Amino acid sequence: MTPSKSSGTEKLPMRRGGKAARIAVIPGDGIGKEVTPEAVKVLRAAVAPANRQMEFVEFDWGADKYLREGVTLPAGAVEMLRDEFDAILFGALGDPRVPSNQHAADILLGLRFKLDLYVNARPVELLHARLTPLRDRTERNIRLVVFRENTEGLYVGVGGFFKKGTPDEIAMQEDVNSRKGVERIIRYAFEYARQNRLKRVCMSDKSNAMTFAHDLWQRVFKEVRQEYPETESRHLYIDTLAMELVRDPRQFDVIVTCNLFGDIISDLGAQLAGGLGLAPSANIHPGQTSLFEPIHGSAPNIAGKGIANPLGSVLASAMMLDFLGWREQAAAVSEAVKLALRENFLTPDLGGEKGTQAVGDWLARRVGEIKPIST
Repeated sequence: MTPSKSSGTEKLPMRRGGKAARIAVIPGDGIGKEVTPEAVKVLRAAVAPANRQMEFVEFDWGADKYLREGVTLPAGAVEMLRDEFDAILFGALGDPRVPSNQHAADILLGLRFKLDLYVNARPVELLHARLTPLRDRTERNIRLVVFRENTEGLYVGVGGFFKKGTPDEIAMQEDVNSRKGVERIIRYAFEYARQNRLKRVCMSDKSNAMTFAHDLWQRVFKEVRQEYPETESRHLYIDTLAMELVRDPRQFDVIVTCNLFGDIISDLGAQLAGGLGLAPSANIHPGQTSLFEPIHGSAPNIAGKGIANPLGSVLASAMMLDFLGWREQAAAVSEAVKLALRENFLTPDLGGEKGTQAVGDWLARRVGEIKPIST
């Protein structure tokens, strides 16, 4: 079977891109309930000067509902989100009252799989030089994006136990890789590089050890890269990539990899750029309803204290605006976050003294003052 061919001219489709958008809001658990309203506040302020309309509909899916009603994703929820909304703004899931985290798996992984959100996009961008643990690195040195295959791999839940709870117990977890799944995420990475005038794409796997699953990645990568001769493309084993990312992040523009490795390497990248509190992500199916969230978790240890950092959620909302085709507003939100970092109007985790709501209010005021930024 050969891969479908690219004409070299198609665009990655956006969702609508008109003057109105309907957004589903799922704050979830813990600090998700605190940071998500701040992102909504900033979104409202960002789109108001452009006379764009955003309707927000909040859903109480999370641990409270699960404990109260035994419901994770209600019946018909996926179809409703797919058919009635342009995007989903997501908070965080996880609650110590649900040790199995079943509700989190059902809701977040359920939406990723059932909406076929096969692109997990995680930008790694240093917004202020003081935030990186790397010596002598500036904002120009750490700017890349990781594309993680989001619907296959080791996260699909194929496996099981044999003789569970005995000394002879065996646990199996299957790594699922389809030709379709591998090709479309690799092609997305190349198309993204082409459209954003980025020079380099790196595919990472562990084909020297995973000789079946990642042989497929090798073969598809070699075929697809031929359609993008203007793009410098190379392969690195995942352990080498991790070392090189720390040694010199300047050498990377776009990284594409499998579900598990993408999860790990993007967290490493986030730490190089200032930590999970600043890290946004997008779960995308081009042209269809997609989901935007901060990378951080629900942080029950600080929930309710009013000190949670809203910047990851705010930056995820900027990614959502870009997805909707509202690029000037997306750029304004990102610029407001950079201003907060420069002026140290921040929560304690980033060295500031402000509370969650105060940071959100400040960003909302500033984003409304920023003139449209050409993108």
